[in-house]
Amino acid sequence: MRRVNLPLSKEDILTLKAGEPVLLNGEIYTARDAAHKKLHELIEQGKELPFEIENATIYYVGPTPAKEGQAIGSAGPTTSGRMDPFTPELLDHGLKGMIGKGRRNAAVKESIVKNRAVYFVAVGGAGALLSHSIVKREPVAFEELLAEALTKLTVRDFPCFVGIDCEGNDIYDLD
Repeated sequence: MRRVNLPLSKEDILTLKAGEPVLLNGEIYTARDAAHKKLHELIEQGKELPFEIENATIYYVGPTPAKEGQAIGSAGPTTSGRMDPFTPELLDHGLKGMIGKGRRNAAVKESIVKNRAVYFVAVGGAGALLSHSIVKREPVAFEELLAEALTKLTVRDFPCFVGIDCEGNDIYDLD
């Protein structure tokens, strides 16, 4: 499996191909529906985002509480389509990677190509296993959202697949 360091480099983005298995290493941010809505509102109001979105990767996850000695509880991906209404705007502001599960709509695919970004797919139902690749968790913003708060995670060898590459090739459409 190919190891990919985060934040994503332009070279990595250009060479990742749909269906390719990868191990992600570095920092990612968590954000689900409610956090995406808050990020949209901040952009709409012309306010600064609570994290550096340029070249960032967001993981669509709402983790369970951590057990003693762990950075995080079970941390499986959530359905990415719920973030589709907000994704093109975040990509236009510099987001380069997303991790989730399931198909993305046509507007997201077009925005991935336009912004030279990538969508990764993590295996649903494997939250306990995926949590072992998360070595650190730090709160960032929206703590009132509890499990859906914006947090920063440090990951080591986080397993996933390239779901949609920067050319628009989609793992769900491959024959």
